[in-house]
Amino acid sequence: MTDLAAARKALDVDRVRRDFPILSETVNGKPLVYLDNGASAHKPVAVLDAMDAYFRHSHSNVHRGAHTLGDRATAAFEGARETVRQFLNAASTKEVIWTRGTTEAINTVANSLGQRLRAGDEILVSTMEHHANIVPWQMVAQRIGAKVVPIPVTPAGELDMPELDTLLDSGRARVLAVAHVSNVLGTVNPVRELVAKAKSKGLYTVIDGAQAVPHYRPDVQALDCDFYAFSGHKLFGPTGIGVLYGREALLQDMEPFMGGGEMIERVTFEKTTWNVLPYKFEAGTPPIAEAVGLGAAIDYVEGLGRNALETAEQALLQRANELVETVPGMTVIGTATDKVPVMSFKIDGLHPSDIGTLLDQQGIAIRTGHHCAMPLMAYYGVPGTARASFAFYNTLDEVEQLFAALQKIQRLFAE
Repeated sequence: MTDLAAARKALDVDRVRRDFPILSETVNGKPLVYLDNGASAHKPVAVLDAMDAYFRHSHSNVHRGAHTLGDRATAAFEGARETVRQFLNAASTKEVIWTRGTTEAINTVANSLGQRLRAGDEILVSTMEHHANIVPWQMVAQRIGAKVVPIPVTPAGELDMPELDTLLDSGRARVLAVAHVSNVLGTVNPVRELVAKAKSKGLYTVIDGAQAVPHYRPDVQALDCDFYAFSGHKLFGPTGIGVLYGREALLQDMEPFMGGGEMIERVTFEKTTWNVLPYKFEAGTPPIAEAVGLGAAIDYVEGLGRNALETAEQALLQRANELVETVPGMTVIGTATDKVPVMSFKIDGLHPSDIGTLLDQQGIAIRTGHHCAMPLMAYYGVPGTARASFAFYNTLDEVEQLFAALQKIQRLFAE
């Protein structure tokens, strides 16, 4: 424990926790222990204040207003886009498209890119994907006669790279769509290597970064991917906002997915022409306050220092791994060498939903079920798992509380 505590010293967790008001809540008479960060992370005061200030002092629709509030709103909105550009290291704000979240971002790519696919083409997705990176591709494939092909995973929860090579060598694959980090397993996929392999075969590359951005700062130019998507609410920002990064040359050539206002240049009943990037893909009034909040969230997280955050989070995962053996019948699903602090598990004789309910009675919030990853559950032969997902504001004491509670539950059902 001494080494773990020392690893946490780089981050003043007590001070950080004071930035998150909801962490002071009580649940069922107990102090909240929030371990469901993979589903949605909490928001620091900096985000709450930024959105409040926008609504109080700047709210207006963007781009079209010929007045001061419109100018203020547009400056805040586009300033947040520049913050995201820097965060991703995109070459231009033209490559940063606002969406409602990762799901809408992937649907946008699938539908727009799908216009380039033909019957018989294959879309490679990993077995560990969230449904948001499976279902949109299936819908497109059904329309055009293409096929979604799963990339197998190993029992440890890592991609089967030899099998991927075989799929790439078939000559039928046109798209590779994979998660940067698995929401169930916590596995960090070797995205740069995957993209390089796919590009050598002429594939388009789409990366679901929803679970990666809370833990890593992605560099899309270094990854060399064609598309990268993430959601704001997992990055300590608001719900209802997400980002699609796309390589500018591809976005220029692609047709938009949704039509309406803002995304047009000129409309007549005979023909409509599209607006310039990135607005071509942003139909309708955008999530302005949410974009401002996401920009504030990125500034907050980056201000804490990524190295300190990663060290703190890995200390939490290390302690959790050490405590697994203290709960009889507990098995961790996903033991990849490289993973973020996510622990999916089962306990012999206990249903995951029962575990979640009993933990909630002790003030501990986790997630249970199939985690929108049914094909992965089928691979492991389980209906679902319990999942504890940690963030930098969690403490070692909270890890201890989780396992003490699991021991109590296991003893209760063993009697």
